[in-house]
Amino acid sequence: MRAGMLAGIGGLAAIPARATPLQDPYGTWTIQAENDAVSTLKGTSDQYYTSGLRINWTSGTDNQPAPIETLNHAILGPGVTRISLGVQQTIFTPHDTQAVNPPAGDRPYAGLMLGTVNLINDTDLSRSVFGIQFGVMGPAALGRQLQNGFHNLIGDTPNRGWSHQLQNQPIFQVQAGRTWRLPLADLYGIEMEMLPAVAAAAGDYRIYGSVADTFRLGQGLRSDFGTPTIGSGTDGTDAYRLTRPLAWYVFGNVTGYAVGYDATLQGNTVRNNSPHVPVNWDVGEIHAGVAVMWHGMRLSYSQTWQTQQFRGARSGLFNFGSVDLSAKF
Repeated sequence: MRAGMLAGIGGLAAIPARATPLQDPYGTWTIQAENDAVSTLKGTSDQYYTSGLRINWTSGTDNQPAPIETLNHAILGPGVTRISLGVQQTIFTPHDTQAVNPPAGDRPYAGLMLGTVNLINDTDLSRSVFGIQFGVMGPAALGRQLQNGFHNLIGDTPNRGWSHQLQNQPIFQVQAGRTWRLPLADLYGIEMEMLPAVAAAAGDYRIYGSVADTFRLGQGLRSDFGTPTIGSGTDGTDAYRLTRPLAWYVFGNVTGYAVGYDATLQGNTVRNNSPHVPVNWDVGEIHAGVAVMWHGMRLSYSQTWQTQQFRGARSGLFNFGSVDLSAKF
C-alpha cells in the first residue's frame, strides 16, 4: 500500500498545474432524464421538481470557428476548448396535485423549455464553463401536455391544477462555473480524487451562487470531471475522453446554494397576482451515484437529496433520481 501511495504522489508531481489534456476529435451526444418517481424516500413522488429531460451535443476539442475559440480563451483563459449546445424541459408541481385550485403557499405549477449554449475550457486539472440559458416558462413549455399525456399513457391519474400554472414569460440567465481536479491517491490501480467546484447564475430565471465538493473512487478518473444534473445549467460535465478501455467510478457530492431568486418559486416577474411562495436562500444537496465508460459511451446513475427550497415545503428532504447516457460520434 505504501508503494502504491508513493506512486500516486509521484504521478501528481509530474503533472504541470496548467497542462493541456490530449485532443478529442469526437463530438458527444447526451440524453438525460430525472424524475422524483425514481426515489429512495417515500412520499416525494410527483411533486415539486417532478421531471427533467435534456438532450445535448458537445463538440470535440479545438474545432470551433475561430471567433468562438477566441471568445472562449478571452473569457476562460488558456486550455482545450469545446462548445456545448442543448435543450431541456423541466416540470414543477405542488404537493397536492389533485386539487383543481392549488392552495396558496404550495409550489406553483411551472414548466420550462430552455436552450443552453456553453463554452467549455479544460486543462488537466480544471474545467471552466461559461454560457447562457434562454427559453420560456409557462404553457408554451408544454409541461402539462407531457406530464398528463404520460399519466394517461400509463393509466395514472392526471394532475388537476395545471390551469393555474405560471404564465408564459421569456427566460434568460448567464451562468459560469469551474471545477478543479485534486488527485489524492492511486492504491493498486484504484484512484481517488476530489473535485471542488464553484458556480453562479444571474437572470430572470434564477440568481444563485454555489460551492460543491465531490469525492470519487474508481479507475480512469481523468476521463471526465463528473456527471451532470439537469438543474445546474453548467452542463459542461458532458465532455469526456476515455483514458482506458473501461473507466468507472462511484462518487459522493455535497453542494450548497445561496439563492437570491427563482422564478419557478417566486412567480411571473411582471404579474402581481402570480402564484408564488417565499424562497429559502440557503439550500443544500447531497448527490451519490456511479458512472461507467466503455467503447466511447458513458452511462451514469445518481440520486439527489435536497433540503427545502421554499418556506412551507412539506416533504422534508426531497429526492430524485437521474439517468444519463452519452455516446461519441
